[in-house]
Amino acid sequence: MTVSVTSRRLTAAALSAAAATAAIAVPAFAADHRAPRASVQISRVQYDSPGRDDRSIRSLNQEWVDITNNTRRAVNLDGWTLSDRAGHTYTFHHYRLDGRSTVRVHTGIGRDSRHDLYQDRRAYVWNNIADTATLRNNHHQYVDSVAWGGYRHR
Repeated sequence: MTVSVTSRRLTAAALSAAAATAAIAVPAFAADHRAPRASVQISRVQYDSPGRDDRSIRSLNQEWVDITNNTRRAVNLDGWTLSDRAGHTYTFHHYRLDGRSTVRVHTGIGRDSRHDLYQDRRAYVWNNIADTATLRNNHHQYVDSVAWGGYRHR
């Protein structure tokens, strides 16, 4: 009987040591894990237009959000939305973002092109002190967001 008690104790000690090692190793692995870069993301936001906020077309168009496609394949953004915390929403219409490219969405009025889109607004959208730019796909699913000021979470 002593042999089986000793062997059970040794087995229990080995299992405890293995569990302790796994508990230590998992957080270390999790800490080193880096999330893959999103296929489409908000890459930059210019929320405070340089100079005076005078609502001129030039000033409004210096407020913008860059949307980047990090994949090699084009992404159809038709029906996707870009919005702020106050609910101002821009909807992409008939726009295809090429692979490995960026489109800049300006607040003001202008002529849409391959690399620049315009919301055609006559007032600023992005709050200079604190706000969040949120990108959603055509199924209204969250894609990405960027927050500044007091808003750090989506």
